[in-house]
Amino acid sequence: MSGKPPKAPPTARSSSSKDAPRSMESYLRPEVIQQVGRLDLRARFIVEGFLSGLHGSPFQGFSVEFSEHRKYTPGDDIKDIDWNVYAKTEKYYVKKFKAETTMQGWVVVDSSASMGWTFRQEMTKFDYAISLSAALAYLMIHQQDPVGLAVCGKSIERILPPRSRRSHLPAMLSTLTNLKPHGETDLGACLMQLAGVARGKGLVILLSDLLTDIDPVMAGLHRLRHSGHEVIVFNILDEAETRFPFDGYCQFEDIESPATLTLEAKSIRQDYLDALAAHQTRLKEECHKAQIDFVPMDTSVNFGTALLEYLQQRSRRF
Repeated sequence: MSGKPPKAPPTARSSSSKDAPRSMESYLRPEVIQQVGRLDLRARFIVEGFLSGLHGSPFQGFSVEFSEHRKYTPGDDIKDIDWNVYAKTEKYYVKKFKAETTMQGWVVVDSSASMGWTFRQEMTKFDYAISLSAALAYLMIHQQDPVGLAVCGKSIERILPPRSRRSHLPAMLSTLTNLKPHGETDLGACLMQLAGVARGKGLVILLSDLLTDIDPVMAGLHRLRHSGHEVIVFNILDEAETRFPFDGYCQFEDIESPATLTLEAKSIRQDYLDALAAHQTRLKEECHKAQIDFVPMDTSVNFGTALLEYLQQRSRRF
């Protein structure tokens, strides 16, 4: 067996076979949000002011936020001289300031049919993506950074422009919880489309199972990086997709097409796992070369625990 891993192992149950849609409150679990929110007391998540409560920027500019003094050198604007310091020391010092910046964020969610699948976990991949989106959007809005939403199918199907108001979070979650994963997706086209909408330098967070051709996706991610955006890719897979826990003859169905395949599970398990490993290794390598964070996620791991682990690793690097 070669190529992409099957999108829907047998006996799959999708979100359509579950109970009524979750309420948006269920995705915003207070105990998780409380933990994520505390990270701003420890370190910065994104270099240019994503997590830091002061939104400190490495760029100097005109701002009301005082940074430090330094000795006057010829060519400095005399308006920046601190005359109070001169009166005390009879030496010329100029004031340095930090530019106050905000980080415009975009949460990009794959809404293809394969995202609506789970084997035996409580949460589908789409549920998992919504929970991650809720935590990340809360964190950005808590830091007064505007965040927007883009839902991807063949093109961007829903879009909410970035806002920093707290009332924006319920609007984002309401949009997501009223969606049903369906059809195929063209992530590459969606990312290219987003690059034309997302102005300035910001943060783009992609949540997808990435069970698709890699080249178009990377082309879209490269376009975003070329525009100056920082990019994080959360690769969300179901536990069964990462471990292949099947035995005997099974019928594999592709959720996004009518294709089916009946095979003896044991005979293809290693080929499948090798194909998946190769797929993810290439994704990781391509993202690394583009300076994109690639974060594999397994739906059997509590999303709050997984997110906190990533944020803490991230904070230690900056």
